[in-house]
Amino acid sequence: MLRLTNIKININKAKTHQEETEALRKEIISKLNITEKELIGYKIFKKSVDARKKDVIYFIYTIDVNLNNEQKILKKYSKKGVTETPDMSYEGVPLSAEKMSHPPVIIGMGPTGLIAGLFLSRMGYNPIILERGEDVDTRTLKVNNFWKNGVLDTESNVQFGEGGAGSFSDGKLTTLINDKRCRTILEEFIKAGAPEEILYSNKPHIGTDLLKSVIKKIREEIIHNGGTVRFRAKVTDFIIKDNKIQGVIINDSETLDCQAVLLGIGHSARDTFQVLHQRGVTISQKPFSIGVRIEHPQAFIDKAQYGNFAGHPSLGAADYKLVYHSENGRSAYTFCMCPGGYVIAAASEEEKVAVNGMSKHNRDGENANSALLVGVTPDDFGSSHPLAGIEFQRKWEKLAYEIAGRNYHAPAQLIGDFLSDKPSTQLGNVSPTYKPNVTSTELKNCLPDYVVETIREAILHFDTIIKGFAMPDGILTGVETRSSSPIRINRDENYLSNIYGLYPMGEGAGYAGGIMSSAVDGLKTAEKIMSKYAPF
Repeated sequence: MLRLTNIKININKAKTHQEETEALRKEIISKLNITEKELIGYKIFKKSVDARKKDVIYFIYTIDVNLNNEQKILKKYSKKGVTETPDMSYEGVPLSAEKMSHPPVIIGMGPTGLIAGLFLSRMGYNPIILERGEDVDTRTLKVNNFWKNGVLDTESNVQFGEGGAGSFSDGKLTTLINDKRCRTILEEFIKAGAPEEILYSNKPHIGTDLLKSVIKKIREEIIHNGGTVRFRAKVTDFIIKDNKIQGVIINDSETLDCQAVLLGIGHSARDTFQVLHQRGVTISQKPFSIGVRIEHPQAFIDKAQYGNFAGHPSLGAADYKLVYHSENGRSAYTFCMCPGGYVIAAASEEEKVAVNGMSKHNRDGENANSALLVGVTPDDFGSSHPLAGIEFQRKWEKLAYEIAGRNYHAPAQLIGDFLSDKPSTQLGNVSPTYKPNVTSTELKNCLPDYVVETIREAILHFDTIIKGFAMPDGILTGVETRSSSPIRINRDENYLSNIYGLYPMGEGAGYAGGIMSSAVDGLKTAEKIMSKYAPF
């Protein structure tokens, strides 16, 4: 096949799938100066939106085409951006000859653990997956009860359980890493029921409603392949002898012997981080970010980004991505923007408040929300202890819990009041989406001064980019502290920690950020196991 780039189609010529198909076919034939018969078929490799000019919006495509006389066309148009389609297939790694003495144990069933388990199970390794939380359906009931009644299950919540923290998110699949494995991961999600558009969308997402069924399908395949999945199986200790992993303790009562442990515990497994540190696993402090969620009416964001095309059936809900660099040396940025989404309660510890964002696949909620974060470094933690970043998070989560009423309500403030440095006493025209509820207050009482200062500056700066971003009735809800892991579990080029047989991986270990990079890191860790050992 041949690859064509920068194919532009006016949005009004692609209102339906049939219109888009016909417009692309005509554009390909015109660009290559070929006949209808010479075009055998085509596939969309990438699709994005160009809305820089609000009076005309284009879809921009990269297309892989199947032609008669491909070499002739390639020779003719090679200097005009036509290339051979690269091979994107997954090749895997050669398996070692050294047999394992025990099946590999995977701790955690987020994207990292799921994908590691999937690929290991296909190769006959019969992995054992230990998940401290519950299956995604039972977990969803627990989460909904927390959101409705403020009853927190510290082992089965937005952070812990089948699918990891990504199960309650926008299901974003964007990533900054450039790795062929990304396409492989997307193909696996599609096999498990995700929409095919994630393979070519410039900003792919599944949505929390569809993601749950995808997760279950992957779990079912792992079990079908010979793997074992155990819920409510919290690893409470590690058996280490002569600097080698020998086993794990489950729920303080059961011993499981093991030779290789893949550690995909997520960024909120603070108690497990503590145990690892006590057992001599080398852990380092890591920068992360904290801040708030900011909410605007989605209709306002659509109008700001798409002009008169807002609401066009081919566009969906608009998003944004903004960055600000302050003279104080700090930077603020929007993160995990959720079009048509919801601000959610994401606490995993008692008497703490943490927020996150979530969208369903259709992104049809009334509000848009995004994290608005400021970077923090180990210099801000106040201690050189490897786990000081965790205590830093807890400090602000505890304050948020206290100032909002000690009932898992979240502290909230109108944008106008936040900029004017005065407490909010009532809400305006934008209704907050956080459940169980919000308490109008002052966010400066649950955030560091430098974070408050930088966010204020950032909102005013973003208002020059998106006119009305600083709307007085917009909502700020705090606090967002779980943007990434506050620690890194050190590992070498073979993905081994200083404890032989212990493989830190994914976002919790400090090597990924988001569903895609976490899943890729899980696959790469599985490859390390395959290269080292033959199946048990």
